[in-house]
Amino acid sequence: MPGSPQAAPRHTGMILAIVLVSYFMIVLDNLIIFTGLPQIQASMDLSPTAMAWVQNAYTLVFGGLLLLGARAGDLLGRQRVFVVGLVVFGLASFLVGTAQNEAWIISARAFQGIGAAIVAPASLSWITALFPAGPERSRAIAAYGTTAGLGASLGLVAGGALAGWLSWRAGFFINVPIAILMIIASWKFLPAFPASRGRFDLAGAITSTLGMGALVYGVINVAEQGWAAPLTVGSIVLGVLILAIFVVNEWRARQPIMPLRLFRSRERSGAAIARLLFAGTMIGFFFFTTQFFQGVYGWTPLQAGLGFLPMTVLQFGSSLLVSRLIRRFGNAPLLAVGLALVLLGMVWISQLSADTSFLAGVAGPLLIIGLGQGLAFGPLTAAGIAGAKPEDAGAASGLVNTAHQLGSTLGVALLTSIAAGASTLEGRVVDAYAGGSVMLAIALVAVLVLILPAELAHRKRTIAAENLLPNRTPQTLNGDLH
Repeated sequence: MPGSPQAAPRHTGMILAIVLVSYFMIVLDNLIIFTGLPQIQASMDLSPTAMAWVQNAYTLVFGGLLLLGARAGDLLGRQRVFVVGLVVFGLASFLVGTAQNEAWIISARAFQGIGAAIVAPASLSWITALFPAGPERSRAIAAYGTTAGLGASLGLVAGGALAGWLSWRAGFFINVPIAILMIIASWKFLPAFPASRGRFDLAGAITSTLGMGALVYGVINVAEQGWAAPLTVGSIVLGVLILAIFVVNEWRARQPIMPLRLFRSRERSGAAIARLLFAGTMIGFFFFTTQFFQGVYGWTPLQAGLGFLPMTVLQFGSSLLVSRLIRRFGNAPLLAVGLALVLLGMVWISQLSADTSFLAGVAGPLLIIGLGQGLAFGPLTAAGIAGAKPEDAGAASGLVNTAHQLGSTLGVALLTSIAAGASTLEGRVVDAYAGGSVMLAIALVAVLVLILPAELAHRKRTIAAENLLPNRTPQTLNGDLH
């Protein structure tokens, strides 16, 4: 079978560790820079626009190349492509850490986005391809979801600590030895996958990259020039048109870079919608809450990072229970509960004011959001790759990561636009929280309307099929279901 490993994988624990550490490194870098931006601005005398592009160059390239990076693993060999991605990301991290001027750091961040676009989808495709459906895969996906959540939360803590104790550069230099270790471990432990036969969808690769790149660029520009700016409108319209061409191409291509059959599943389609909105809300939450901690409370970068610690701790603890809870209650119900908790916490924290103390108005919402994130990340990832065939593992994981990355970019831009009308930092933060609450509510509706019914229908078909098998008693059926 194309895309199958040449031999049954051994050392599955080590394989999972390589995948999770590599992915953690990617997620961490998406947020670690936030608390170090003031130091970067001071050391290189950057303008506000250049400051924005230090983050946006990474986001733009990451989002634009995700589908290409995902399909490359299927067609060129997962182990080879994964290692190349780690090499690029490690080298780019070194270049960011040694940057001396505006052009240098922005270019290096864009280069880093290329590595991230290769490693992120490849890491999830390893789980899909190597861990069989059932409890083993559920545990692996739960760990993957935990890694995503912890990377997002700890990125701010680690960024604040390193910026306060050493330098903002330390957050990027630390990636270099980690990348080297992961490269060595990947060559030794990851099984070799033969490349899938067939043509590379060059037209799909070009149109998906240019289309998403233009769309992401336009949305990023909203925060700087507004929705009505010619550059914003032109970029978004161009992106939509190119993506329309991409869809037509994928419909006709014999071996598409993004098989449209992935969207025949209501579960995967609902997961893409929910992930886009969820990721957009949470990256915006981190972005605005960090500003509130430093701009209103007057905290240092380290204090601001540590302010997220209660959320991080509870998120980690709840995520450890995910695989057990999925076996008992199902994936979709747990996802719905997790998103509902995050929504509750977001609505609560939107009542914040400058006079509200951390313990009275922030700690409680953070704990609820952390609990909800811990319960939601794993099930949301599982829904995004549910039922994907081995040959589509890279494409399915690319869809998950594309939804997450584009959601992160769109979320920050949209919430920044929503908050632009407020005259104070406090007002902008509260408006952003209100907008995030609406986005989470829509994500929850997508789960209840698309993912939950699809999972329930699958359960009914499974039970009906099992009832037709010989030598099955009600007792054994009950044991299988639990």
